[in-house]
Order: sequence, then C-alpha cells, then structure tokens
Amino acid sequence: MVPVPLQPSRSAATYPFYQHPAACGFSSPAADYLEDSLSLDQLLIRHPAATFFARAQGKSMMGAGIHDGDLLLIDRALKPGHNDIVIALLDGELIAKRLVWRNDKPILMSEHPDYPPIHLTTEQQLDIWGVVTEVIHSLR
Repeated sequence: MVPVPLQPSRSAATYPFYQHPAACGFSSPAADYLEDSLSLDQLLIRHPAATFFARAQGKSMMGAGIHDGDLLLIDRALKPGHNDIVIALLDGELIAKRLVWRNDKPILMSEHPDYPPIHLTTEQQLDIWGVVTEVIHSLR
C-alpha cells in the first residue's frame, strides 16, 4: 500500500448532481432534472490538510467492502476508535485493518476468514497513521 498525498487544489471541481436518488429497485416515475452541483472534495474530505489516499492491496478487508486495488481516503485528524478501519504501520509494513479494543488492548482485525487477528505484543511497533473514511472502487 503506497500512500498518495492529497494536493490541495486552488478551487474544488464541481459536477452536476441530480437530487433525485437513483432507484436500485423499481424505477420511480419522478422526473430527472439537475438540482445542484456537487464537489467531491466537499462531500468526502472533512480535513483537507490531514487527508491522504492509499491504494488497497490484497483481500483481507473484503468483508468491509475494501477490495484489491481500491482507493482509500484516510483522515489523520480523526482519533482512531473501537471498530474503525485504520491505516497503520506495523513493524515497518503499512496495513489496513479494523481496530478493536479488548481488555484495554488493541487488536487488528481482518475482514476475511483466511486472515487471523493480529494480537499485538510488546515487541511490535504500531503507529496508526489515520482512519479510513471512504473507499472508492471501480465497478469495471
């Protein structure tokens, strides 16, 4: 996983945004019309100066909807909490895992049955870089 720093832009790009939701069941007879514009920066990024991207690698987080090659948006300004998905540096390796607290001890959990939980030892070095707030993946 290679972190990609977010380069602040001078002005956020906006795109047409249809206020009427897209039906995923039976279609609605409501008219489709442009209501507003939408900036993905404003929608997805809460703390621009503390935000970066990383690309996911592997299948250990598939149960959380994170697939191999997905783009992860990580916010360093958020305090990692119980059940958050985090980007962490564990013994020099950058990983994405669910942070779980049990008996006041952190455990890094995968979201795939083939990958066991990581119960940290005193010899291991853990540095949590940030909380994953969004996942972007292609459908093609």
